[in-house]
Amino acid sequence: MNAIERYFGIDGQNTTIKIELLAGLTTFLTMAYIIFVNPNVLADAGMDKGAVFVATCLAAALGCFIMGIYARLPVALAPGMGLNAFFTYGVVLGMGYTWQAALGAVFLSGCIFVLLSLFKIREWIINAIPMSLKQGVVAGIGAFLAFIALQSSGVIVGQDATLVALGDMKTFSPAMAALGFIVITGLAYKKVTGAVTIGILLIAIISLIAGQTQFTGIVSTPPAIAPTLMQLDIAGAFDIGMVSVIFAFLFVDLFDTTGTLLATTSQAKLVDKDGNIPNIGQALLADSTATVAGSLLGTSSTTSYVESVSGIAAGGRTGLMAVTVGVLFLLSMFFAPLAGMIPAYATAGAIFYVAVLMLGVLKDIDWYDLTEAAPVTVVLLFTPLTYSIADGIALGFITFTALKVITGKYSQVSVAVWVLTIILLAKIVFL
Repeated sequence: MNAIERYFGIDGQNTTIKIELLAGLTTFLTMAYIIFVNPNVLADAGMDKGAVFVATCLAAALGCFIMGIYARLPVALAPGMGLNAFFTYGVVLGMGYTWQAALGAVFLSGCIFVLLSLFKIREWIINAIPMSLKQGVVAGIGAFLAFIALQSSGVIVGQDATLVALGDMKTFSPAMAALGFIVITGLAYKKVTGAVTIGILLIAIISLIAGQTQFTGIVSTPPAIAPTLMQLDIAGAFDIGMVSVIFAFLFVDLFDTTGTLLATTSQAKLVDKDGNIPNIGQALLADSTATVAGSLLGTSSTTSYVESVSGIAAGGRTGLMAVTVGVLFLLSMFFAPLAGMIPAYATAGAIFYVAVLMLGVLKDIDWYDLTEAAPVTVVLLFTPLTYSIADGIALGFITFTALKVITGKYSQVSVAVWVLTIILLAKIVFL
Protein backbone atom coordinates (compact mmCIF):
# COMPACT_ATOMS: atom_id res chain seq x y z
CA MET A 1 0.00 0.00 0.00
CA ASN A 2 1.10 3.58 -0.59
CA ALA A 3 1.40 6.18 2.18
CA ILE A 4 -2.14 7.53 1.70
CA GLU A 5 -3.70 4.06 1.94
CA ARG A 6 -1.70 3.28 5.08
CA TYR A 7 -2.44 6.57 6.84
CA PHE A 8 -6.19 6.47 6.27
CA GLY A 9 -6.47 2.69 6.69
CA ILE A 10 -8.19 2.38 3.33
CA ASP A 11 -7.54 -1.31 2.80
CA GLY A 12 -8.84 -2.18 6.26
CA GLN A 13 -12.16 -0.44 5.53
CA ASN A 14 -12.76 -2.35 2.29
CA THR A 15 -12.57 0.77 0.13
CA THR A 16 -10.18 2.34 -2.39
CA ILE A 17 -8.72 5.79 -3.03
CA LYS A 18 -10.99 6.13 -6.06
CA ILE A 19 -14.10 5.32 -4.02
CA GLU A 20 -13.07 7.79 -1.29
CA LEU A 21 -12.55 10.57 -3.84
CA LEU A 22 -15.90 9.83 -5.46
CA ALA A 23 -17.57 9.78 -2.05
CA GLY A 24 -15.99 13.15 -1.27
CA LEU A 25 -17.38 14.59 -4.51
CA THR A 26 -20.81 13.18 -3.69
CA THR A 27 -20.78 14.72 -0.21
CA PHE A 28 -19.64 18.06 -1.58
CA LEU A 29 -22.44 18.11 -4.15
CA THR A 30 -25.06 17.50 -1.45
CA MET A 31 -23.75 20.27 0.83
CA ALA A 32 -22.42 22.79 -1.70
CA TYR A 33 -25.61 24.80 -1.21
CA ILE A 34 -24.13 26.22 2.00
CA ILE A 35 -21.61 28.35 0.09
CA PHE A 36 -24.55 30.23 -1.43
CA VAL A 37 -27.13 30.05 1.36
CA ASN A 38 -24.81 31.10 4.21
CA PRO A 39 -23.74 34.40 2.61
CA ASN A 40 -27.39 35.22 1.86
CA VAL A 41 -28.45 34.59 5.47
CA LEU A 42 -25.55 36.47 7.09
CA ALA A 43 -25.94 39.36 4.63
CA ASP A 44 -29.28 40.03 6.31
CA ALA A 45 -27.27 40.70 9.48
CA GLY A 46 -25.32 43.39 7.62
CA MET A 47 -22.26 41.33 6.74
CA ASP A 48 -20.47 41.61 3.40
CA LYS A 49 -21.83 38.85 1.17
CA GLY A 50 -18.64 38.27 -0.81
CA ALA A 51 -16.48 38.10 2.31
CA VAL A 52 -18.86 35.63 3.95
CA PHE A 53 -18.74 33.49 0.79
CA VAL A 54 -14.95 33.17 1.10
CA ALA A 55 -15.11 32.72 4.90
CA THR A 56 -17.65 29.92 4.42
CA CYS A 57 -15.39 28.06 1.98
CA LEU A 58 -12.29 28.50 4.16
CA ALA A 59 -14.00 27.48 7.41
CA ALA A 60 -15.52 24.42 5.75
CA ALA A 61 -12.18 23.40 4.21
CA LEU A 62 -10.34 23.78 7.51
CA GLY A 63 -12.93 21.75 9.39
CA CYS A 64 -12.85 18.99 6.78
CA PHE A 65 -9.06 18.82 6.85
CA ILE A 66 -8.94 18.54 10.64
CA MET A 67 -11.69 15.91 10.67
CA GLY A 68 -10.13 13.91 7.84
CA ILE A 69 -6.47 14.09 8.80
CA TYR A 70 -6.71 14.19 12.61
CA ALA A 71 -9.88 12.22 13.37
CA ARG A 72 -9.69 10.18 10.13
CA LEU A 73 -13.48 9.98 9.88
CA PRO A 74 -15.65 10.38 6.73
CA VAL A 75 -17.44 13.45 8.08
CA ALA A 76 -17.47 16.85 6.36
CA LEU A 77 -17.92 20.18 8.11
CA ALA A 78 -19.23 23.63 7.14
CA PRO A 79 -21.08 26.56 8.74
CA GLY A 80 -24.31 25.08 10.04
CA MET A 81 -27.80 25.76 8.79
CA GLY A 82 -30.00 26.76 11.70
CA LEU A 83 -27.02 28.17 13.54
CA ASN A 84 -26.63 30.86 10.87
CA ALA A 85 -30.36 31.62 11.06
CA PHE A 86 -30.15 31.99 14.85
CA PHE A 87 -27.09 34.25 14.38
CA THR A 88 -28.91 36.60 12.00
CA TYR A 89 -32.58 36.52 12.91
CA GLY A 90 -32.24 35.73 16.60
CA VAL A 91 -29.15 37.54 17.86
CA VAL A 92 -28.64 40.44 15.42
CA LEU A 93 -32.11 41.31 14.15
CA GLY A 94 -34.05 39.90 17.10
CA MET A 95 -31.92 40.97 20.10
CA GLY A 96 -30.29 44.01 18.49
CA TYR A 97 -26.63 43.03 18.85
CA THR A 98 -24.09 43.88 16.16
CA TRP A 99 -22.90 41.09 13.89
CA GLN A 100 -19.41 41.69 15.28
CA ALA A 101 -20.65 40.93 18.81
CA ALA A 102 -22.51 37.88 17.50
CA LEU A 103 -19.24 36.61 15.99
CA GLY A 104 -17.67 37.19 19.40
CA ALA A 105 -20.32 34.95 20.94
CA VAL A 106 -19.56 32.27 18.34
CA PHE A 107 -15.86 32.57 19.20
CA LEU A 108 -16.49 32.16 22.94
CA SER A 109 -18.83 29.19 22.41
CA GLY A 110 -16.14 27.63 20.21
CA CYS A 111 -13.53 28.09 22.93
CA ILE A 112 -15.83 26.36 25.42
CA PHE A 113 -16.25 23.55 22.83
CA VAL A 114 -12.50 23.13 22.69
CA LEU A 115 -12.20 22.89 26.48
CA LEU A 116 -15.04 20.37 26.72
CA SER A 117 -13.40 18.33 23.97
CA LEU A 118 -9.92 18.42 25.49
CA PHE A 119 -11.23 17.29 28.89
CA LYS A 120 -13.35 14.62 27.17
CA ILE A 121 -16.57 15.85 28.72
CA ARG A 122 -18.33 15.80 25.35
CA GLU A 123 -16.92 12.34 24.66
CA TRP A 124 -18.25 11.14 28.01
CA ILE A 125 -21.67 12.60 27.23
CA ILE A 126 -21.92 10.90 23.84
CA ASN A 127 -20.64 7.51 25.01
CA ALA A 128 -23.13 7.54 27.91
CA ILE A 129 -26.17 7.86 25.63
CA PRO A 130 -28.25 4.63 25.65
CA MET A 131 -28.14 2.58 22.45
CA SER A 132 -31.87 2.98 21.79
CA LEU A 133 -31.57 6.77 21.94
CA LYS A 134 -28.56 6.67 19.64
CA GLN A 135 -30.61 4.70 17.13
CA GLY A 136 -33.51 7.10 17.61
CA VAL A 137 -31.23 10.03 16.85
CA VAL A 138 -30.04 8.39 13.64
CA ALA A 139 -33.62 7.73 12.55
CA GLY A 140 -34.74 11.21 13.59
CA ILE A 141 -32.04 12.83 11.50
CA GLY A 142 -33.05 10.57 8.63
CA ALA A 143 -36.62 11.81 8.90
CA PHE A 144 -35.35 15.39 9.13
CA LEU A 145 -33.26 14.92 5.99
CA ALA A 146 -36.26 13.50 4.16
CA PHE A 147 -38.38 16.50 5.16
CA ILE A 148 -35.67 18.95 4.05
CA ALA A 149 -35.35 17.18 0.68
CA LEU A 150 -39.11 17.19 0.12
CA GLN A 151 -39.35 20.87 1.04
CA SER A 152 -36.39 22.09 -0.99
CA SER A 153 -37.66 20.36 -4.14
CA GLY A 154 -41.29 21.44 -3.81
CA VAL A 155 -42.63 17.93 -3.27
CA ILE A 156 -44.01 19.18 0.05
CA VAL A 157 -45.31 22.76 0.25
CA GLY A 158 -46.80 24.95 2.95
CA GLN A 159 -50.55 25.21 3.44
CA ASP A 160 -52.43 27.27 6.02
CA ALA A 161 -55.09 24.69 6.87
CA THR A 162 -52.82 21.64 7.32
CA LEU A 163 -49.35 23.28 7.54
CA VAL A 164 -48.04 21.02 4.75
CA ALA A 165 -49.45 19.49 1.58
CA LEU A 166 -48.30 17.69 -1.56
CA GLY A 167 -46.85 20.05 -4.15
CA ASP A 168 -47.63 20.08 -7.85
CA MET A 169 -45.79 17.00 -9.05
CA LYS A 170 -46.27 18.06 -12.68
CA THR A 171 -43.82 20.93 -12.24
CA PHE A 172 -40.12 20.52 -13.03
CA SER A 173 -38.52 20.65 -9.57
CA PRO A 174 -40.55 17.97 -7.74
CA ALA A 175 -40.63 15.77 -10.85
CA MET A 176 -36.83 15.88 -11.14
CA ALA A 177 -36.40 15.21 -7.43
CA ALA A 178 -38.61 12.13 -7.74
CA LEU A 179 -36.74 10.96 -10.84
CA GLY A 180 -33.41 11.41 -9.07
CA PHE A 181 -34.59 9.35 -6.11
CA ILE A 182 -35.82 6.53 -8.36
CA VAL A 183 -32.61 6.50 -10.42
CA ILE A 184 -30.33 6.54 -7.37
CA THR A 185 -32.29 3.88 -5.51
CA GLY A 186 -32.47 1.65 -8.59
CA LEU A 187 -28.75 1.97 -9.30
CA ALA A 188 -27.91 1.37 -5.63
CA TYR A 189 -30.05 -1.79 -5.62
CA LYS A 190 -28.04 -2.98 -8.61
CA LYS A 191 -24.89 -2.11 -6.62
CA VAL A 192 -23.66 0.39 -9.23
CA THR A 193 -20.62 2.22 -7.87
CA GLY A 194 -21.24 5.94 -7.51
CA ALA A 195 -25.02 5.59 -7.83
CA VAL A 196 -25.66 8.73 -5.78
CA THR A 197 -23.23 10.86 -7.78
CA ILE A 198 -24.60 9.56 -11.08
CA GLY A 199 -28.14 10.46 -10.03
CA ILE A 200 -27.20 14.00 -8.99
CA LEU A 201 -25.23 14.71 -12.16
CA LEU A 202 -27.95 13.21 -14.38
CA ILE A 203 -30.60 15.55 -12.97
CA ALA A 204 -28.22 18.52 -13.19
CA ILE A 205 -27.57 17.77 -16.89
CA ILE A 206 -31.29 17.40 -17.62
CA SER A 207 -31.91 20.72 -15.88
CA LEU A 208 -29.25 22.41 -18.01
CA ILE A 209 -30.63 20.95 -21.26
CA ALA A 210 -34.20 21.90 -20.32
CA GLY A 211 -33.15 25.47 -19.71
CA GLN A 212 -34.07 25.31 -16.02
CA THR A 213 -30.46 25.98 -15.06
CA GLN A 214 -28.51 28.74 -16.74
CA PHE A 215 -24.87 28.31 -17.68
CA THR A 216 -23.15 31.07 -15.70
CA GLY A 217 -19.53 30.40 -16.49
CA ILE A 218 -16.84 28.35 -14.85
CA VAL A 219 -14.17 30.46 -13.17
CA SER A 220 -14.37 33.62 -11.08
CA THR A 221 -11.96 35.49 -8.82
CA PRO A 222 -12.70 35.03 -5.10
CA PRO A 223 -14.08 38.16 -3.39
CA ALA A 224 -12.03 39.90 -0.66
CA ILE A 225 -12.41 38.53 2.87
CA ALA A 226 -11.18 41.73 4.58
CA PRO A 227 -14.67 43.05 5.52
CA THR A 228 -15.22 40.11 7.94
CA LEU A 229 -11.70 38.86 8.73
CA MET A 230 -10.90 39.36 12.45
CA GLN A 231 -13.86 41.73 12.81
CA LEU A 232 -15.40 39.92 15.80
CA ASP A 233 -16.18 41.91 18.96
CA ILE A 234 -15.23 39.66 21.87
CA ALA A 235 -15.74 42.40 24.47
CA GLY A 236 -19.30 42.97 23.20
CA ALA A 237 -19.97 39.26 23.61
CA PHE A 238 -19.34 39.55 27.38
CA ASP A 239 -22.56 41.53 27.78
CA ILE A 240 -24.79 39.86 30.37
CA GLY A 241 -27.52 39.39 27.78
CA MET A 242 -25.09 37.35 25.68
CA VAL A 243 -24.82 34.55 28.23
CA SER A 244 -27.94 32.85 26.91
CA VAL A 245 -26.74 33.40 23.33
CA ILE A 246 -23.39 31.74 23.98
CA PHE A 247 -25.15 28.86 25.72
CA ALA A 248 -27.56 28.52 22.79
CA PHE A 249 -24.70 28.32 20.28
CA LEU A 250 -22.97 25.80 22.56
CA PHE A 251 -26.09 23.73 23.11
CA VAL A 252 -27.25 23.54 19.48
CA ASP A 253 -23.79 22.79 18.10
CA LEU A 254 -23.14 20.15 20.77
CA PHE A 255 -26.25 18.16 19.98
CA ASP A 256 -26.28 18.79 16.25
CA THR A 257 -22.71 17.49 16.12
CA THR A 258 -23.50 14.60 18.44
CA GLY A 259 -26.46 13.55 16.33
CA THR A 260 -24.54 13.95 13.10
CA LEU A 261 -21.54 11.94 14.28
CA LEU A 262 -23.83 9.17 15.48
CA ALA A 263 -25.72 9.13 12.19
CA THR A 264 -22.70 9.21 9.89
CA THR A 265 -20.49 6.72 11.72
CA SER A 266 -23.42 4.34 12.22
CA GLN A 267 -24.19 4.48 8.51
CA ALA A 268 -20.52 3.78 7.74
CA LYS A 269 -20.60 0.85 10.20
CA LEU A 270 -17.68 2.34 12.12
CA VAL A 271 -19.29 2.22 15.58
CA ASP A 272 -18.69 -0.70 17.94
CA LYS A 273 -21.39 -3.01 19.32
CA ASP A 274 -22.26 -0.47 22.02
CA GLY A 275 -22.64 2.34 19.51
CA ASN A 276 -19.40 4.11 20.50
CA ILE A 277 -17.69 6.22 17.84
CA PRO A 278 -14.00 5.70 16.97
CA ASN A 279 -11.71 8.71 17.48
CA ILE A 280 -14.63 10.60 19.02
CA GLY A 281 -12.31 12.93 20.96
CA GLN A 282 -10.49 14.00 17.81
CA ALA A 283 -13.78 14.40 15.94
CA LEU A 284 -15.22 16.67 18.62
CA LEU A 285 -12.03 18.73 18.70
CA ALA A 286 -12.23 19.10 14.93
CA ASP A 287 -15.65 20.74 14.91
CA SER A 288 -14.93 22.95 17.95
CA THR A 289 -11.65 24.18 16.46
CA ALA A 290 -13.36 24.89 13.15
CA THR A 291 -15.99 26.99 14.96
CA VAL A 292 -13.28 29.14 16.55
CA ALA A 293 -11.49 29.56 13.22
CA GLY A 294 -14.75 30.32 11.41
CA SER A 295 -15.58 33.14 13.82
CA LEU A 296 -12.17 34.68 13.12
CA LEU A 297 -12.73 34.41 9.38
CA GLY A 298 -16.24 35.84 9.56
CA THR A 299 -18.93 33.17 9.66
CA SER A 300 -21.30 31.56 12.14
CA SER A 301 -20.65 28.24 13.90
CA THR A 302 -19.06 25.47 11.86
CA THR A 303 -20.38 21.98 12.50
CA SER A 304 -20.37 18.40 11.21
CA TYR A 305 -22.76 17.90 8.30
CA VAL A 306 -25.29 15.10 8.19
CA GLU A 307 -25.08 15.28 4.38
CA SER A 308 -21.85 13.32 4.84
CA VAL A 309 -24.02 10.20 4.82
CA SER A 310 -24.54 10.69 1.07
CA GLY A 311 -20.81 10.17 0.58
CA ILE A 312 -20.89 7.21 2.93
CA ALA A 313 -23.70 5.76 0.82
CA ALA A 314 -21.38 6.17 -2.16
CA GLY A 315 -18.74 4.07 -0.37
CA GLY A 316 -16.75 6.56 1.72
CA ARG A 317 -15.33 5.06 4.90
CA THR A 318 -12.18 7.05 5.81
CA GLY A 319 -10.90 10.53 6.49
CA LEU A 320 -9.77 10.80 2.86
CA MET A 321 -13.40 11.48 1.97
CA ALA A 322 -13.46 14.50 4.31
CA VAL A 323 -10.14 15.76 2.97
CA THR A 324 -11.54 15.54 -0.56
CA VAL A 325 -14.53 17.66 0.47
CA GLY A 326 -12.14 20.20 2.00
CA VAL A 327 -10.17 20.49 -1.24
CA LEU A 328 -13.40 20.98 -3.20
CA PHE A 329 -14.47 23.76 -0.83
CA LEU A 330 -11.17 25.52 -1.51
CA LEU A 331 -11.56 25.07 -5.26
CA SER A 332 -15.15 26.31 -5.08
CA MET A 333 -13.84 29.78 -4.25
CA PHE A 334 -12.59 29.91 -7.84
CA PHE A 335 -15.35 27.85 -9.46
CA ALA A 336 -18.34 29.35 -7.72
CA PRO A 337 -20.45 29.69 -10.91
CA LEU A 338 -19.96 26.01 -11.77
CA ALA A 339 -20.86 24.81 -8.27
CA GLY A 340 -23.92 27.01 -8.38
CA MET A 341 -25.34 25.13 -11.34
CA ILE A 342 -26.26 22.12 -9.17
CA PRO A 343 -29.91 22.90 -8.30
CA ALA A 344 -31.49 21.88 -4.97
CA TYR A 345 -33.77 19.35 -6.63
CA ALA A 346 -30.74 17.59 -8.11
CA THR A 347 -29.54 16.72 -4.61
CA ALA A 348 -33.01 16.25 -3.06
CA GLY A 349 -33.40 12.74 -4.48
CA ALA A 350 -29.99 11.78 -3.09
CA ILE A 351 -30.82 13.14 0.35
CA PHE A 352 -34.16 11.31 0.41
CA TYR A 353 -32.41 8.07 -0.61
CA VAL A 354 -29.97 8.50 2.28
CA ALA A 355 -32.90 9.10 4.62
CA VAL A 356 -34.29 5.69 3.64
CA LEU A 357 -31.00 4.07 4.60
CA MET A 358 -30.86 5.87 7.95
CA LEU A 359 -34.38 4.86 8.91
CA GLY A 360 -33.22 1.24 8.69
CA VAL A 361 -31.87 1.43 12.26
CA LEU A 362 -35.47 1.29 13.50
CA LYS A 363 -35.46 -2.46 12.91
CA ASP A 364 -33.18 -2.88 15.94
CA ILE A 365 -35.48 -1.07 18.37
CA ASP A 366 -37.30 -3.20 20.96
CA TRP A 367 -40.81 -2.04 20.07
CA TYR A 368 -42.33 -4.24 22.77
CA ASP A 369 -40.58 -2.25 25.51
CA LEU A 370 -42.47 1.06 25.57
CA THR A 371 -39.80 2.70 27.73
CA GLU A 372 -37.43 2.21 24.78
CA ALA A 373 -39.87 2.62 21.88
CA ALA A 374 -41.63 5.79 23.04
CA PRO A 375 -38.46 7.96 23.37
CA VAL A 376 -37.32 6.77 19.94
CA THR A 377 -40.70 7.74 18.47
CA VAL A 378 -40.46 11.17 20.10
CA VAL A 379 -37.04 11.80 18.54
CA LEU A 380 -38.18 10.40 15.20
CA LEU A 381 -41.22 12.68 14.93
CA PHE A 382 -40.15 15.82 16.76
CA THR A 383 -36.81 16.24 14.95
CA PRO A 384 -38.41 17.01 11.57
CA LEU A 385 -41.58 18.60 12.99
CA THR A 386 -39.64 21.11 15.12
CA TYR A 387 -37.08 21.49 12.32
CA SER A 388 -34.37 21.01 14.93
CA ILE A 389 -32.07 18.08 15.65
CA ALA A 390 -31.29 19.60 19.05
CA ASP A 391 -34.96 19.88 20.08
CA GLY A 392 -35.69 16.35 18.90
CA ILE A 393 -32.82 14.96 20.98
CA ALA A 394 -33.81 17.05 24.02
CA LEU A 395 -37.40 15.82 24.02
CA GLY A 396 -36.24 12.24 23.49
CA PHE A 397 -33.93 12.41 26.52
CA ILE A 398 -36.62 13.88 28.74
CA THR A 399 -39.11 11.20 27.66
CA PHE A 400 -36.56 8.40 28.19
CA THR A 401 -35.71 9.49 31.73
CA ALA A 402 -39.31 10.17 32.72
CA LEU A 403 -40.51 6.76 31.53
CA LYS A 404 -37.65 4.89 33.19
CA VAL A 405 -38.41 6.66 36.48
CA ILE A 406 -42.17 6.10 36.54
CA THR A 407 -41.74 2.44 35.56
CA GLY A 408 -39.14 1.81 38.28
CA LYS A 409 -36.24 1.21 35.89
CA TYR A 410 -33.95 3.73 37.63
CA SER A 411 -30.82 1.62 37.08
CA GLN A 412 -31.10 2.07 33.30
CA VAL A 413 -30.63 5.84 33.60
CA SER A 414 -26.91 6.69 33.78
CA VAL A 415 -25.50 9.69 35.62
CA ALA A 416 -24.74 11.37 32.30
CA VAL A 417 -28.32 10.90 31.10
CA TRP A 418 -29.63 12.36 34.39
CA VAL A 419 -27.40 15.41 34.04
CA LEU A 420 -28.32 15.92 30.38
CA THR A 421 -32.02 15.50 31.07
CA ILE A 422 -31.96 18.18 33.78
CA ILE A 423 -30.02 20.58 31.56
CA LEU A 424 -32.27 19.95 28.57
CA LEU A 425 -35.42 20.34 30.64
CA ALA A 426 -34.12 23.63 32.05
CA LYS A 427 -33.31 24.80 28.54
CA ILE A 428 -36.87 24.14 27.35
CA VAL A 429 -38.46 25.72 30.43
CA PHE A 430 -36.29 28.82 30.86
CA LEU A 431 -34.80 29.65 27.41
